[in-house]
Amino acid sequence: MNMKPIFRKTVAAIGIFSLFICAAHAQPKIALIDLKKVFDSYYKTKQADANIKDEATDLEKQRQEMLADFKKGEADWKKLIDKSNDQAITAEERASSKQSAEKQLVELKGLEQTVARFEQSSRAKLEEKMRRKRDAILQEIRDIISSKAKAAGYTMVLDSAAMSRNDTPVLMYSSGENDITDSVLNQLNASAPPLSKTEEKPKAVEKK
Repeated sequence: MNMKPIFRKTVAAIGIFSLFICAAHAQPKIALIDLKKVFDSYYKTKQADANIKDEATDLEKQRQEMLADFKKGEADWKKLIDKSNDQAITAEERASSKQSAEKQLVELKGLEQTVARFEQSSRAKLEEKMRRKRDAILQEIRDIISSKAKAAGYTMVLDSAAMSRNDTPVLMYSSGENDITDSVLNQLNASAPPLSKTEEKPKAVEKK
């Protein structure tokens, strides 16, 4: 399960991501940040995405095992039904098979409900975990933005990647000045842990 689409919807719903800071001057000083780029490129976002995928894979494996048990039980139930209708055996054997089939059917219905509850709880568990990780990551990003904005004397920071409710860009034009995207991203990824040779550590963004 990919976290990024869900994260992106949340980021878009934020609209104009702004931090209003007490201004020392009457003239506002505005900075820009591409929040989508920062969020997607942050190493913790990628870690969270990978963790969610692993957990989703484990849950799906459990689900498939439960479905396999259900299918096996269903096959056994059908054999009992066939046996209960087999005129080649005694009436007592047919009655016993019918009784066993009825018992098996009750168990199958119970297993079916168990699978349904498992699917529902698994989905809810993953969604809650994604929400908590998303909120924590966004708060980290927001704290760094706030710190940089205060240090540079910005009165407001706007999300240049924000989209309107009509799915059109909120920011129609920018000269690119006072864009703190790269500096925020570099600070976030500076603490990325060492990766294996098969992995690639997030590269620092070179200032143009």
